[in-house]
Amino acid sequence: MELNQARGVLLGLACGDALGRPVEFNTASEITAEYGRLDEMAGHGTWNQPAGTITDDTEQVLCIARSLVECGEFDPEDIADRFVAWYDSNPFDIGNMTRRSIRALKQDKLWDEAGQDVWKESPEGANAGNGSVMRCPPLALAYRDDRDHLVQTSRASSFITHADERCTYGCAVLNLTIAGLLRDDDGPLGTALKTVRLDAPDELLTALEPLADGEELDELSTSGYVIHSLQTALHDGFNAESAEEAIVTAVNRGGDTDTIGAIAGAVAGARFGASELPDRWLAAIDETSELDDLADRLVEMS
Repeated sequence: MELNQARGVLLGLACGDALGRPVEFNTASEITAEYGRLDEMAGHGTWNQPAGTITDDTEQVLCIARSLVECGEFDPEDIADRFVAWYDSNPFDIGNMTRRSIRALKQDKLWDEAGQDVWKESPEGANAGNGSVMRCPPLALAYRDDRDHLVQTSRASSFITHADERCTYGCAVLNLTIAGLLRDDDGPLGTALKTVRLDAPDELLTALEPLADGEELDELSTSGYVIHSLQTALHDGFNAESAEEAIVTAVNRGGDTDTIGAIAGAVAGARFGASELPDRWLAAIDETSELDDLADRLVEMS
């Protein structure tokens, strides 16, 4: 594995997040009317932030990556504490289940209780968002060579805020896939699905198996439902011929643009490496240097 690929995971995620931020919730036609094809970091728009501003997606990635590096291991209690500190900084963007789970943590719920309680209180259709999948890739760098531990930690990292098995196993599948790309395995998504097949929800497997078989799908959803987000992001991350193409394609679909862009960016970054991400994008993101450093240190953990 090259450090270039590992750095590509975190930097690609941040690029997709920042590119998608100003058009989050817009339709594809609205993006086209405003930008043509959005391929430059834009300011204002949704959340009214400067060009290159990351959202809760990358901010939570930083929480997990810093915890892994500073603790030297996966410590969900420490990660939960960092989520609380981040929440207390008044982020401009935060998902509903994440917000509710962190509020429960602030009321002295344990890390493995808060998300579970919120999940139990949430109706179908509002209980399996993409808020944990978008932030889990640092674990793929740290535990890329230990499949069982990667599944365990990926699921636990989700459980803090998103306890539904579609979310917990969604994190496991994404991280197993990224780890496979970092190892240059053949068919990393197929291997990931085989690893969790006996336990993962059928709906997750059914949505992703065509992609593992190399199919290109005509109808893809850009909602915040974890299975839709994973299917669309993995589709674009694997079918593009460059990291830039993957991220631009994902973002210009509209919908949950920052998160789907972030997931596609992490996958494409693992495929093509940080050196293939546009310099003009990286220059616009303030956190580039820290993400580079964290990627290097996470690789050293394995």
